[in-house]
Order: sequence, then structure tokens, then C-alpha cells
Amino acid sequence: MPVETLAATGAATMEITLSKFELLKELTATQGVVERKTTIPILSNYLFEAAGDTLSLTATDLDLSLRTSCAAKVKKEGSCTIPARKLYDYVKLLPDGDISIKLLENHWIQIRCGRSNTKMVGMARANFPTLPVFPTAGVISIPAKVLRAMIGRTIFAIANEESRYTLNGALMVLKPESITMVATDGHRLAHVERPGEKFEGISGELKTLVPKKAMNELRILLDATDAEHIEFAKDESTLFFRIGQRLLTSRQLTGQFPNYEAVLPKDNNKSITVRRSEFSSAIQRVAQFADERSGAIKMRLEKNELKISSSSTETGESEDSLETTYDGDLVTMGFNSAYLLDFLKAAGADQVRLEFKDSQSAGQLRPEESEDYKYRYIVMPMRI
Repeated sequence: MPVETLAATGAATMEITLSKFELLKELTATQGVVERKTTIPILSNYLFEAAGDTLSLTATDLDLSLRTSCAAKVKKEGSCTIPARKLYDYVKLLPDGDISIKLLENHWIQIRCGRSNTKMVGMARANFPTLPVFPTAGVISIPAKVLRAMIGRTIFAIANEESRYTLNGALMVLKPESITMVATDGHRLAHVERPGEKFEGISGELKTLVPKKAMNELRILLDATDAEHIEFAKDESTLFFRIGQRLLTSRQLTGQFPNYEAVLPKDNNKSITVRRSEFSSAIQRVAQFADERSGAIKMRLEKNELKISSSSTETGESEDSLETTYDGDLVTMGFNSAYLLDFLKAAGADQVRLEFKDSQSAGQLRPEESEDYKYRYIVMPMRI
């Protein structure tokens, strides 16, 4: 009797045994993709598929999906769907050891471990959405370490407002010998380039808008992998990232990313270098007394000194100053303190360089050390 007929008669099967440790590792990896509040109940479920000696599990919210797998003793091949959050919370509480999972009638699933015996209410496998398949052509290998570093330097500058659709992701630009990532929310822009990387199969440049949610999941997966390279591919509507045995797919953002090259400052001729940790601490202290809504602080560049200050009618006022070598004209600028702190957290270098033109123009910050990444961060000024 064909599998389809079996499923139709309600005799669908699946019976497996696997280690709690292995299962929990994959359930944890997929938590960010599982849809919490959904009007489509099946999206709150995992799809489990058992074949050979492997359990494949898939989670999706339709925009993003993650397919992963782990070793299992497969007694009966088959598939089922299981409530994702409930399964994760339950498996965490089970003792270490082997878990057996068996599909019963009416989509119920039995889970046994040691002396624990539980039955969960699943849903029909047929309701689970079909997912895009990894392309066979146009696959590009990207160093995992490089991609992780670039996401860390740009993700915080992505816009959160749904209305600014094309800014809800970062632009990744692949060229034969470099990779660049750019993110902006209209008030600040993070731009990081890694020259000297070789990318096979690229002529000219390949531009891709990667949604923020996909960037977040990518970062988590990259943190957890030993893989040196990941495989990246895309078709008309979907982005694919294969990290070890895990495959993340994301719906592409459509639309035109802004012409960011036009806003990169060309003539910021006043510059100073400060210690990153001292600069960050001073901003944090002063920001306690900034206007709560705007977070605005004032920076005043004088001879051999940078003064940072803030004031608000509710809380008071505060000033800090840093020693620095500077012999140019006096400049006063206002900036959102949170935007500066985001960069300082991501910069990683001991010293950072601040470059200004005047109080109306965007300021540029970059790590002082010539690192392997060309990193620049542009912040629009605020009126104070």
C-alpha cells in the first residue's frame, strides 16, 4: 500500500528513539523561528520527518524557516507535527537519556523517557507548508567567521519601523574579492567591508537585502557552529544559508536600498582619537541626564579636549571630558547617545577615531587600528 494511501486511511506511522541531548540541541536552535502568536495554528508546530537513521525537524513562520536534523534510531519511517513550544518546554524537563517518540492515531504523539509517559496533540502533516528547496546552482561559500563579524557590526543600525520596508534589512554586497554589509535606519549608517576574500562564481557584484529577523537567526546559528564556511544561495524569492546540517531560508526583501554611497562623508577634516572604553563610560554617565525621549548629548571639541555634556529640566545636568590631541577650530555637535554606544560596543578596537566637519554635518566614527575590516559608522547630528 503506498504511503499516501496509508496516510489517508489514518495509518500514518513514525516511531523513533533518540538522545535527549541531541534533540534538545536542535529544538533550542529553532526556537527563534517558531511562530509564537499566529492565526495559522500549524505554524506553532514542528514538522518531524524520520528516515534512514536521521530525524529532520523543520520550523517556519512563512517568512523564515529553519530545517535541521539529528541522529535517531528509526523503527518506523514517517512524519508528524508536534506543538513546538510545548515540546521544547517538556523535553528540557526530562532526565538525560533516550527519548522515544511514536505517532498514534488522530495525530496524537506519544513521548516516553525513563518513567515519564506523555501524549501530545499534534496536527495533520498535510497542513504543514511546503518549503523552498536549496538551489543546485549559484551556491557561494562565505567564511562563517567573516559573516558573523559583519552582522555584529551592522545589525543594530537596521530600522525597526515596519513602514520603512527596504530599511528592515542589511544590504550584503559580494564581489569577486570582497564582501560588504551596510545597514541604516535613516538616522545612522553602519558600513563594513572585508577586502581580500575570494568568492568563486561571482562576476561584477551580487547585491542581497537580508531581513533583520534572518540576520538575528544567522548570528545565533553562526555562534553555535564549528563550520568554517557556510553556503549561500538565492532564487527569485528566497535566500538560503546552509550552516553545517542546518538550513535557514528567508523570504527576500524587495525594493531599492538607499544610495548609501551618497551619504558617506567626504570632507570630515576635524578628527581626534580617543580610548573606546573611556569614551563609552563618559557617554553612559552623561546620558543619565539626557532628555529621555531623544537621548541627546552635546559634544564640544576644544584644544586638546573633548567635552561631553547633557541637561534636562527633569533630572539635572552632567559633563565629562576626555584628553585628546586636537588643535583645530572649536566644533559643537549633538548626537543620540544610544547610537554612539551601539557603535562603541561593536567596534572592538581599543582606540576609535571621530571625524567631524561642522555642527550640521554627519559625524563619522571608525576603529583606529587598521583591522581586517574597513568599518565606518555615520551618525546624523541632532539640534541641541
